[in-house]
Amino acid sequence: MKKSKILIPIPNTLNPIPYKEIMKNKLYFIILLIPLWILIYFNLESIVNWIIWDLAGLDKMSHFANSIQFFTFEVPKVLLLLTIIVFFVGIIRSYFSADKTRKALEGKSLFVGNVMASTLGIFTPFCSCSAIPLFLGFVEAGIPLGVTLSFLIAAPMINEVALILLFGLFGWQTALLYLFTGLFISIISGWIIGKLRLEKWVESWVYEIKVNNVIEEAKLNYLDRIDSGITAVKEIVAKVWIYIIIGIAVGAGVHGYVPAEFMASFMGKDVWYSVPLAVLLGIPMYSNAAGIIPIVQVLLEKGASLGTSLAFMMAVIGLSLPEAIILKKVLKYPLLFTFIGIVGVGIMIVGFIFNLVF
Repeated sequence: MKKSKILIPIPNTLNPIPYKEIMKNKLYFIILLIPLWILIYFNLESIVNWIIWDLAGLDKMSHFANSIQFFTFEVPKVLLLLTIIVFFVGIIRSYFSADKTRKALEGKSLFVGNVMASTLGIFTPFCSCSAIPLFLGFVEAGIPLGVTLSFLIAAPMINEVALILLFGLFGWQTALLYLFTGLFISIISGWIIGKLRLEKWVESWVYEIKVNNVIEEAKLNYLDRIDSGITAVKEIVAKVWIYIIIGIAVGAGVHGYVPAEFMASFMGKDVWYSVPLAVLLGIPMYSNAAGIIPIVQVLLEKGASLGTSLAFMMAVIGLSLPEAIILKKVLKYPLLFTFIGIVGVGIMIVGFIFNLVF
């Protein structure tokens, strides 16, 4: 008599759920989340005010209560804005790569190259951490030094997240102001550096190295680009949330406890040294755009002038100490200090102009 075989079911590990099916489920989930996002974002102030003033019963005249209300409202508001912005920016960024950017700038004349490089810097996902590989790639492709530096100024300074956060928090006028002033600084700074012909102050090893050509990435479909947006949210929000909370905490303290008259006394438009002071204060600081914008919001609210506040923000984002340390690996001190000086003067000029006009 033959023994009957006992069949043990084995999990099907050879046929995982198809990638397209996973991505479609994620897409449906995102579509369902959008109405919830809209509902929370546009009713957030009412919800927070009910919690702070009605449920908790805090005194509206208290400095502490006002700081708590500011912090409780601004943290979820900025995080909600940041999440949806980074998602769509991640999709946009999937159309760009370092190799595409480098090829777009090859063979361009100085001023045209400065304009193109600065414009590309708005949309490309590069920060000061990418300075060295980008610098090497641009030099290897024969892109002029001034054009390269226009791109390296614009990429961190004209931050697309900052642009849309400014639009959401202050309106389109402030966002456009930030955009055009950043473009002006990056174009003119790169053009001046190019005219000065400072190539001899680039580290000699930069010209000796040959960077391997980057193989063009495969074409992405719409599901791949949505996945890029989701990945961007996971990576960027995970990195910047702590800066947002710190920035808003500082802003909440200023909002609740610092008198408007005190802030206006050294950051107002009538104080001649307010713009240079703001730039000098901003350079040694390190923060990203999402962390510095809540502080700028409070500075403006407390009487700081628009030009001074923008100068402070641009110095923090575009002339941070970490960026200078990274650039030192490819630039000798004379060129590094020229770079910092020209960009710093450009920021101050913009600050003075807007303090005069607004």
